[in-house]
Amino acid sequence: MRTPHRAGRTVLAAGIALLLALTAAPAAVGHPAAGHRSAGTLVLVGGGLKDDNDQVYGEIIDRAGGKGHARIGVLTAASLPESEDPNAGDPATCSNSACNAAYYADLFTRHGAADAQWIPVDVDHVSAADSDRVVAQVNSMTGFFFGGGDQYRYVTSLLHGAAHTDSKVLAAIRAKLAGGAVVAGSSAGAQIAAGADMITGGDSYEALRDGSAPGYFDDASKLGYLPGGGFGFLRSGLLDTHTGTSGREGRSLRLAADTGHLRVYALEENTALVVEHPCSPDENMRVVGPQGLAVFDLRHARAGRRGGGWSLTGARYDYLTDGDRYEPRSWRVRPASDKWRLRPQDRTAVPVNNDVFYSPADDDGVPYSFLGTARALAQSDGQSEATATTFESGPRFTVTFDKNRHFTPLTDDGATADTLIGMTVSITPN
Repeated sequence: MRTPHRAGRTVLAAGIALLLALTAAPAAVGHPAAGHRSAGTLVLVGGGLKDDNDQVYGEIIDRAGGKGHARIGVLTAASLPESEDPNAGDPATCSNSACNAAYYADLFTRHGAADAQWIPVDVDHVSAADSDRVVAQVNSMTGFFFGGGDQYRYVTSLLHGAAHTDSKVLAAIRAKLAGGAVVAGSSAGAQIAAGADMITGGDSYEALRDGSAPGYFDDASKLGYLPGGGFGFLRSGLLDTHTGTSGREGRSLRLAADTGHLRVYALEENTALVVEHPCSPDENMRVVGPQGLAVFDLRHARAGRRGGGWSLTGARYDYLTDGDRYEPRSWRVRPASDKWRLRPQDRTAVPVNNDVFYSPADDDGVPYSFLGTARALAQSDGQSEATATTFESGPRFTVTFDKNRHFTPLTDDGATADTLIGMTVSITPN
């Protein structure tokens, strides 16, 4: 979807004000200590996980004990509760926490799990998050999957409101992760894994023009974030989802610059970021699936005002694809063994791109627009730099892609730039 529908957003927005007053920093309660080596694994999907994605479902099941052994607890509290779903009584059209859990449970069993069952916590059943019976159910599982919807519903159902501390169920899941279980999620289910400054909404152009603000807003185009973060399963960088299909690169960069984060993991749809030993010095990552992962490194970037608008210069842009690894501690990409350096041979000019962030206002826009320009430049034998602009003006922003001397394009077919290492990106207003 170009602009996801946020059912119940007004109701949710009303509840965030108290949280903001008391969660200006990520909660320490329940979060692993620095240097702690987690034995478990995260499998974070940028949304749009297809039913037939054997690679990603297989990764989750393998890490939960393998086919015929994996027991998956499904959490769908980001969905509407049954009380708010007008189609709750129709299995063919319902879209609530209970029926979405049944959908995922069926998928996991079809992909080979021995068992998959709903962990029955949602915004209508918040008390279940501190139920010893539900905790016992969690403890019988070998893996967990958080479904999509609205990540703020996970905050209100599995964290203790303004205190932002773990419920018993979340504490049990955190302990299972530390002990070796897999915790997976897609879309909001991946976003909720974030640490401080979890994104709550926003579009790229409005983010670049207006900046970010703590909160959760009725206007879904406004860049909002929750300072206290989500569950804090991954804290080595900001997280974003649906990146290329919703043109979210701009909002990710703006929020990172505004909040002082030096790294962003921008997840693509139907593709997983597999994180081993999260929140430890041994944390390492691998990309699994048909799309990729953008990593933005802002250690040498500079943000400021230029020409009456916000600007950012010198951000590093890496794009990893299936099989590539990333080491957060060293900030290094480790390409898959079946890829080699591309020797650019394309002498044609990089195509003009007047909608670099795939604007919802552009009926002729194309997804993965930002990546498309970057890859076209990587394959060009005649250009070292390319520019693209936002569809909107007032101001219009220009994105400059630069193949600096450290840039390395990789290929697995000898013709297409697959993985990109060390491109530089800048954003300036016109």
